[in-house]
Amino acid sequence: MVDEQDRELWDGLLNGDPDAPRRLVDRKLARIHALAYRVLGDRSEAEDIAQETMLRTWRRPPERRPGTSDSLDAWMHRVTMNLCLDRLRRRRETPVDTLPETIDEGAGPDRVLHSLDISDRIQATLMRLPERQREAIVLCHFQELSNIKAAEIMGLSVEAMESLLSRARRSLRAALVDLTDRGSDA
Repeated sequence: MVDEQDRELWDGLLNGDPDAPRRLVDRKLARIHALAYRVLGDRSEAEDIAQETMLRTWRRPPERRPGTSDSLDAWMHRVTMNLCLDRLRRRRETPVDTLPETIDEGAGPDRVLHSLDISDRIQATLMRLPERQREAIVLCHFQELSNIKAAEIMGLSVEAMESLLSRARRSLRAALVDLTDRGSDA
């Protein structure tokens, strides 16, 4: 279901409203960047993908099809995922021996550092999942899309999506078992 603000934004893009690009960025950029980062694991590449998605949406917004459940979000997620998958394929063609180190932008309380360590570990574990499993987890858990919407974006049946999610969750749980054990002790 397309919400009213998205419908107005979509209409503005289709009709050449000069304020539409700013509203598009304000409303969608953070979510698209988060999706790209979760899939790619690299903030700089995620920024590139998010910018490219914004440009494509602004320059050639998708036509609305009456009577369908298509949404601007779903279209933007598909564009973002396709750009990310293209980027991942190019990465495979030029392997590197070591991953670049993440720069710590400042010291914080122990809790924040611990939280960042856990977040980095989860991201690293997520990056080791097979591509389709990672895509399913990112769309459903990090982007908070329904299984139905995520399946549509990935071009799968809902049953296939649920199977991917189940395998991905098992893999994540097994790789992060020490974190779940610690969490139950606290």
